[in-house]
Amino acid sequence: MKKTMKKIVSTLMAAALAAAALTACAGGNSTAGTSGTGKEAGDKKVLKVAMECSYAPYNWTQPTDANGAVKISGSSDYAYGYDVMMAKKIADELGYNLEIVKLDWDSLVPAVQSGKVDCVIAGQSVTAERMQSVDFTNPYYFATIVALVKAGGKYENAKSVADLKGAVATSQLNTIWYDNCLPQIPDADIQPAQESAPAMLVSLSSGRCDVVVTDKPTGQAALIAYPDFKLLDFTGTDGQFKVSDEDINIGVSVKKGNAELKDAINGVLGKMTKDDFNKMMEEAIKVQPLSK
Repeated sequence: MKKTMKKIVSTLMAAALAAAALTACAGGNSTAGTSGTGKEAGDKKVLKVAMECSYAPYNWTQPTDANGAVKISGSSDYAYGYDVMMAKKIADELGYNLEIVKLDWDSLVPAVQSGKVDCVIAGQSVTAERMQSVDFTNPYYFATIVALVKAGGKYENAKSVADLKGAVATSQLNTIWYDNCLPQIPDADIQPAQESAPAMLVSLSSGRCDVVVTDKPTGQAALIAYPDFKLLDFTGTDGQFKVSDEDINIGVSVKKGNAELKDAINGVLGKMTKDDFNKMMEEAIKVQPLSK
């Protein structure tokens, strides 16, 4: 890609904005966050990014730094995936070292609110409910809602949500998949939500449910680990899951009022296209661990 003077100036301005944001939210400390550690890595400040590290292909845990994985804070393990790739790009362009903080899904928003981390890059949908607690950047991915079933099972030839009628179904806790999409299946036997994406997939693999609803990247990654799964994508048909833009737009969450950091990240995302996002996601899916 050609580097024009305009882009160079934009990058420098974004870096300056990020520096102001991270200094401001640190309350005078030298880190990007508000944890008060006062830690710097050389001449660079640290951008603390939280994620589950168990939500392939968005993020996962692996034992080595293969493919450019980043060490997880306080652990001997490393994190990689689409979210880590995006976090690295943001940190590099804004001139910060990156620290990955591994947290449970339900701990992500509170971590941003408390200042334990600077932002969350973890496949979060930009929902109105979440926006009451945190601010979001522009989308860094646009998801598609799909269903996963067992190949050879009762629902493998379903052509619409209506064709899943009566299915035993589940999905991940506190997601639009569980809260918004499962109730659209007629007469569904909705089981308790699963605490994580891996647990959701195990539920389907073990036969405890007939169908799980998720997004396309998660579904595509699941097909590699579980070759007996079949992905059903009703998008673009009359029988698709009814979702809004807020359900499928995936954004970076920051502490409410931290406009400087949000704008700095938007400056990086604004130079990327949907094709860039999709190519990066395809790469993440290719290198994800095959372990269940």
